[in-house]
Amino acid sequence: MWFESNFKQKAQARRPVPRGCAHNTSGWVGDTLGFSADERQRTVLDSSAKRGILNCSRQWGKSTVVAAKAVHRAFIEEKSLVLVACPCERQSGEFIRKASEFVSALRLPVRGDGYNSLSLSFPNGSRIVGLPGKEAHVRGFSAVSLLLIDEASLVEDSMYKALRPMLAVKDGDLWMMSTPRGKRGFFWDTWVNGGPVWERILAPVTECSRISSTFLEEERRTLGDTWFRQEYLCEFIDSGSGWFGRDSVEGGLDDDLEPLPI
Repeated sequence: MWFESNFKQKAQARRPVPRGCAHNTSGWVGDTLGFSADERQRTVLDSSAKRGILNCSRQWGKSTVVAAKAVHRAFIEEKSLVLVACPCERQSGEFIRKASEFVSALRLPVRGDGYNSLSLSFPNGSRIVGLPGKEAHVRGFSAVSLLLIDEASLVEDSMYKALRPMLAVKDGDLWMMSTPRGKRGFFWDTWVNGGPVWERILAPVTECSRISSTFLEEERRTLGDTWFRQEYLCEFIDSGSGWFGRDSVEGGLDDDLEPLPI
């Protein structure tokens, strides 16, 4: 069929681009998918990091940006598997919907893989699969090229631990993105303690020209300063549910103290 031969010609033209090398993904996304990314969004798209974490404001466009990144990977790398994990199946479905719009821009048929209800299949054998939110329902995938964890601050730690081994066979890439939800969970721990292997990208609302200052001032008055700092300024804030904040507790620990005699 026409779309298959056209797909193969385009894929072969881009195949020499190694996955681990820097490449102009944002240019491809703009020219081919019609998505014009801003400066910080281009940083996410063009990054060649194997481990990336995006801490961003609400309504920054993270799902759209990463959906474009997923489609780019599936398009240029034959038989690649891109997995998308979210806190619930509805959010995974919304991610797949965004990706399917980009697939339509490629003049490719939007169709599933025949095995997973939330999925996109490419003529080159690549797939994008959206996962349900339950850890018990995600096992069984392997040789993952790109693993994306959207709204990562709301995903359970057990889910994260179940997903990571899927990268082993193909030495796949892992990106997580979210707005903060307190000083807890793997998203916060990775941002603070993940080490140099992770590329960290901070995108507060102050760097997003698409949201007006008038709206933000209304949000600050309505939500209060603490919630505004979390949702829009990307700060990790204690929930206040305990007697002491996490920083106070960890600051009071001393590994040099001898245990009390029993």
